[in-house]
Amino acid sequence: MNNSLNEKRLLFCCNYVKLGNVRESAIKAGFSPETALMEGLECLKRDKFQRVISQLREISSVNGEGIMSGLERLAFGSCNDAVYLVFSEELPPADVISGLDLFNVSEVKRVKGGGVEVKLFDRQKALEKLLEYLNTVDNSKNAASLLQALAGSDSESENNGN
Repeated sequence: MNNSLNEKRLLFCCNYVKLGNVRESAIKAGFSPETALMEGLECLKRDKFQRVISQLREISSVNGEGIMSGLERLAFGSCNDAVYLVFSEELPPADVISGLDLFNVSEVKRVKGGGVEVKLFDRQKALEKLLEYLNTVDNSKNAASLLQALAGSDSESENNGN
């Protein structure tokens, strides 16, 4: 198998675990927008890449890293591609649009005067949700540590004859 093609397919697997969208993952891996869906589906059919995806999901799902990653992208991600899209004189071709990072865009609509309105997700809300999530994770870790400490002190008492 072509090394470059194999690398694209492995990159597809990484993107697919993160994005969950076959076509978008294939485009980000370097496949052409015209063949991206077919290439992605073909990759998903193969046992080798199914195993890679399973392993990546195991690694990345620990402690809700997907939630953290999404909130971090909303809070700290770049809006450069959205600004490019708004200030383009005419609509860019589909292959250019498909390569843009529009993760922070919550809504796009045409306004009556012929312009375009682009709404972005609220960074402050994303930061607040990220803080909430981190506090929840910290609290559950602290609770687990407390339970472990309590369980440990019970076994120590039994070992000491108390």
